[in-house]
Amino acid sequence: MTRDRLVTPVPFSLGTTAPRTALPAAACDCHVHVYDQRFPVAPGARLLPPDASASDYRALQQRLGTERTVLVTPSTYGSDNRCMLQGLAALGTQARGVAVIDGSESDAQLQALHDGGVRGVRLNLSLGVTGSVDSILPLAQRIAPWGWHLQLLMASDVLATLGDVLRSVSVPLVFDHLGRIAPEQAGKHPAHALLLQLMGEGRAWVKLSGGYIVSATHAVDDPALDALAVSYLRAAPERVLWGSDWPHATASAGLHPVPDDALQIDTLARWCDQAGADALRRVLVTNPAALYGFPPVSTSSSPTPV
Repeated sequence: MTRDRLVTPVPFSLGTTAPRTALPAAACDCHVHVYDQRFPVAPGARLLPPDASASDYRALQQRLGTERTVLVTPSTYGSDNRCMLQGLAALGTQARGVAVIDGSESDAQLQALHDGGVRGVRLNLSLGVTGSVDSILPLAQRIAPWGWHLQLLMASDVLATLGDVLRSVSVPLVFDHLGRIAPEQAGKHPAHALLLQLMGEGRAWVKLSGGYIVSATHAVDDPALDALAVSYLRAAPERVLWGSDWPHATASAGLHPVPDDALQIDTLARWCDQAGADALRRVLVTNPAALYGFPPVSTSSSPTPV
């Protein structure tokens, strides 16, 4: 498949301003993608953003104050993880990866992913071109020997039907983009209730990422997101993560404006202020270290200058 498009993609942005929030040392952005046109696009892929490299992301890190990164293989490449692995190699020991697999990989192939920094696999049932609901249990069984987690993204109506299946999964579950729950569904939709239950049972984590995707206004700081985000922070503060979703492929596709990543951090800080004094450090440092296997950081570490 070529990268020809009907419309010219919107370039990614590194922004120009820093967040007002001073981040703690070893703060982690848990949802980042990299793109490189040298790698083929998967058949059926719908998001085809311009190139965005690990080097580009390092420039953004310097402005935001993050130090650790989790790269996620995007739907653009299907189950081809080479672009993500290239990014991991460039970022070094301060990065981890979430791969996409189809389940047919050999033990040697999975071990190679682990050695490269992979600590989980993603099943994207929203825009992905690999896997289905029926893949959940087989994928979980396949990755269990490596101690990985299974990251899921799906429509709320689908999620609401899968309680029994998800409680049968033998590995940790991670739901990105606020569980794909719309703000107006908070406290009302059974999928939101299910996520809160899974978190409380110690089965699931939620990424406070992609708020601008689920927001009706596509605004990073949409006040309607507050109740949804804070519900996760209060349900299980030790199981909440944050991710920028840089370089924002849905924005590149023209689905909404390019988000301001500094404002994303300041919005996260606002949410965390409603959940306890140490909530921001948990979300950005302690929780990512626990899930992705980063070295622990002393609580006496000073904030990263901005």
